[in-house]
Amino acid sequence: MEVVVSIAIGVMAGAGIYLVLRPRTFQVLIGLSLLSYAVNLFIFSVGSLSIGKEPIYKPGLPTDLAHYADPLPQSLVLTAIVIGFATTALFLVVLLALRGLSGSDHVDGRDERA
Repeated sequence: MEVVVSIAIGVMAGAGIYLVLRPRTFQVLIGLSLLSYAVNLFIFSVGSLSIGKEPIYKPGLPTDLAHYADPLPQSLVLTAIVIGFATTALFLVVLLALRGLSGSDHVDGRDERA
């Protein structure tokens, strides 16, 4: 399971970096979203990946961290998802306004084909 999650994080981060380096603003936006998803998945995986274990304390077991999942990475990822969604929406509005003002969606404002 850890290998699959690690490969997924690596592929998402690599695709995000590739898209961030593209010249069009929409590709940069999608790349930033992929990078944030990769970071969120990484943070979530730090909080102990386990299959078939309850994340809540069960009666009769010792009260230590070995018997339930850490809630801090889950809360950090939830907060990051909300902030990332708001930032993406704001960036999309700015992107549309920039395209309306400049007539181009290139990062530097110039179209190479023109």
